[in-house]
Amino acid sequence: MTTSRRELLASAAGAMAGIVFTGCGLGHLAHAQGQTAPAQKRQPVVINGKRVRTIDIHAHCHIPEANELMGQKVQTPGLVLGLDRIKLMDEEGIDMAALSVNPNFWDKAERDLAAQVVKLQNEKLAELCAKTPDRFVGLASVALAHPDLAADQLDTAVKKLGMRGALVGGSVNGTELSDPALHPFWVKAEELGCLVFIHPQGTPELEKTGRLKGSGGLYNTIGNPLETTIALSHLIMEGTLDRFPGVKICGAHAGGYLPSYSARMDAMCANRPDQCPVKLKKPKPSDYLKQLYFDSMVFTPEGLRHLVAEVGAGQIVLGTDTPFLWTKTPVDHILETPGLSDADRIAILGETAAKLLKITT
Repeated sequence: MTTSRRELLASAAGAMAGIVFTGCGLGHLAHAQGQTAPAQKRQPVVINGKRVRTIDIHAHCHIPEANELMGQKVQTPGLVLGLDRIKLMDEEGIDMAALSVNPNFWDKAERDLAAQVVKLQNEKLAELCAKTPDRFVGLASVALAHPDLAADQLDTAVKKLGMRGALVGGSVNGTELSDPALHPFWVKAEELGCLVFIHPQGTPELEKTGRLKGSGGLYNTIGNPLETTIALSHLIMEGTLDRFPGVKICGAHAGGYLPSYSARMDAMCANRPDQCPVKLKKPKPSDYLKQLYFDSMVFTPEGLRHLVAEVGAGQIVLGTDTPFLWTKTPVDHILETPGLSDADRIAILGETAAKLLKITT
């Protein structure tokens, strides 16, 4: 059950030159991985006699030339082409990955510079994906601080570069994703029918207070899921999902805390309607969870079982944060969680992601 290691294509190696893989603040884990022996060769995932293609929706990279446009160097305490990405995917049982650039270091750039950075990294990423189409698809970068520009960039990325959507932060320079100023971007995303992957960029407002200092990496372990929770909650409560019902949104890190505590929003609107002045089309705020998608980045069988119970297996997609893996066995985590049907596992491992990313072959 799980996927086999594939032989590297020469073109893949060439295409990866100049690509630096980064993750969600876990450079120390990647560095540790770089020092370990290769994992045992895996076999293809087979469920009830059916070969299942595994698709990772949460995998990151950086384009060094784009960072250089802003006078930056990519901070890579771990992987800088030191461990082949395809080899790592094979070891972890991942057939395909949707690559995205994160963090969004260009968010504060002025318009022209942001346009240059995004153009360069989208073109470079598209080139890589085109040379290894059986392993990679791309999620574009957009300059969301300039919504009309972001809409144009998304249009170009999808129609001309073959990208399958975009990664955006949970907010941009203090502006919520539900803000009407960002509607041009959502109009375009709905028109294109592409995926928008919401990945948090931290909670700087909390970090400034010092409340996330100390042991445990709380800026990451608490701050990142919290940012996703806030973003998705605003999209629900401000009526953005009603305004753009065709938009396909996936929340990183299992949607943060929202799936586990959305019933509190229901109770608020039922008991304190004055606090919910925006009239929603669905009966309860939690009903919108079935309009969203979530990656599988929870860390226990009970966590995944609960996520399925709250949102449905058809709304969950495999996410790993490769190459900075929070769990060494992301595919096995899904295969071994009790209580899931074969159809549930097939959907989570790749079937739903293939539909969202329009992967047909």
